[in-house]
This record gives sequence, C-alpha cells and structure tokens, in this order.
Amino acid sequence: MYLKIARVFPRRTKATPDDPLAFTGPPPRGGLLDIEEVHVSVAFTYDMEKACQLAEQWMKLGVPVHMGGPAFNMPGGYFVPGMYLKKGYVITSRGCPNRCWFCSVPRREGGRLRELPITEGNIVLDDNLLACSRQHIEAVFEMLGRQKERPIFTGGLEARLLRPWHVDLLRESRTQRMYFAYDTPDDYEPLVEAGRLLQAGGFERKSHKACCYVLIGYRGDTMEAAEKRLRDAWKAGFIPYAMLYRDEKGVVDSEWRKFQRLWVRPAIVMSQLKESDGR
Repeated sequence: MYLKIARVFPRRTKATPDDPLAFTGPPPRGGLLDIEEVHVSVAFTYDMEKACQLAEQWMKLGVPVHMGGPAFNMPGGYFVPGMYLKKGYVITSRGCPNRCWFCSVPRREGGRLRELPITEGNIVLDDNLLACSRQHIEAVFEMLGRQKERPIFTGGLEARLLRPWHVDLLRESRTQRMYFAYDTPDDYEPLVEAGRLLQAGGFERKSHKACCYVLIGYRGDTMEAAEKRLRDAWKAGFIPYAMLYRDEKGVVDSEWRKFQRLWVRPAIVMSQLKESDGR
C-alpha cells in the first residue's frame, strides 16, 4: 500500500522523504502509474495556502487526494518510517503534558502523552521523550543501540525531567547530538542543572553534543534580552541556537530574521561565544 501512495509536501526540509514517490510540487507531466492515493502533508500552518493549491493540481490525476499533517492540529497516528519523514527519522511518542503558550503540540494532542510502538531510526523527533515511562525510554535506547548511525535528539529533551539514568543512556548510546530548550524564564535553572548532570555523566561542557534551542522574537522580546538568554545557555554548558517565533501566518520581522542568522549557524555562533569567553 505504501508504495502506491504519492506524498506531497509544500516545502522541502532535511526531514522530507527522498524516495521516488515524494514530491514538493505538482504531479509530473507524464503522470504516475499505479498511484492509488495522494497524501498532501502540511507541517506548518503558514504553508496551508500552497498545500491547497497543490491538492487541486494533484486531483487532476483522478485518484483520491487527502490532506493532513501537524498544521491541521489533529492528533498524529502511528508512526510509519519513511512515509512522511525521511528514513532514519523516528517518532516513538506523541504529545506533552506541558501547555506552553507558544507550542501547538497540546492543541494537537489534547495535552496527552502517548507512547507508540517503537520503530527503527536514529534521529528522534518525540515531543517530550523524557516525560515517557522508564520502560519506554529504555526500550527506545535499546532500539537506538541497534542502529548503524549514532543517535540524534532534535528536541524533546526537557531539562527539568533529566535524571542521571537518562544521562547514562545518552552516554552509553554514544549520542551524537541532543537539543534541549530555553523557552521561558523558568526553564533556565533546570537547564543549568541539566548541564551539571551531563558534565557529571561524562559529557564535555560546551561541546557540540549538548545544544539548546532558545526561543526569540515573540511579542515583548528584545534583541538585547534574546542575546542574554543565548549567552546564558552557553554559560549553562550548551551550544545555543536561536529559534525565531512565528505565528500561524508565519510572519517574521526582517530585523529579527537578521538577528537569528547570527545565532543559528554553528561556525558563527561558536566564533561569537569563544570571542566573548576570551574577554
């Protein structure tokens, strides 16, 4: 069934599937043989208009066209490797018990945390993996231990929940990179403690393995305050990366976009931080 479903995406990202039946535009001029369905997958609300245009274009094939994805704020189903994310990416749980004002996950998942059947992959995209049961987390790391590539956690690691046994699993699995988050003021002390736990567990401070997304550019934020938070994340032991807030329309201020570019490219980030350390 999977081989007969064309998947269409409004934009290409690092996680977009790259198999022959994954598209980011209209159907090929020569058409497609044996396609039974078309799924238009929309990750971001600000891509909805383009997604609708693509759906209309794909309807001309005469097969059912379905639209879905995170942008629709509908709970996600079971994770199928390679279907809507490139092979190697994996989701082992959905949802988060927190209700952060800027996050769409609670609206989409209803504030529930669901542990899913564990499939294969090394790039973990869970919303909040550390909120899962110990049994599930240990099973995830058992799966990661079977992969050829070292684990990458693109997010979903809440500093407040980090415990020494988590650090042991991260170290034993030879984690390549992990991303925590500094979104609100009350995230900072847990981030500092997480930095201490990682160092005590054998992770070098301020290494490329331990990173932190820092939310910037929301209403009331200033570039001075944002830069302080980025540098504070560095002081806590993490490589900081600016995550620019976008509303449902995807509108961002051009000045904030310029500021973000200085804090999202690894070479530039490290250059700025090491220079400030030397002062």
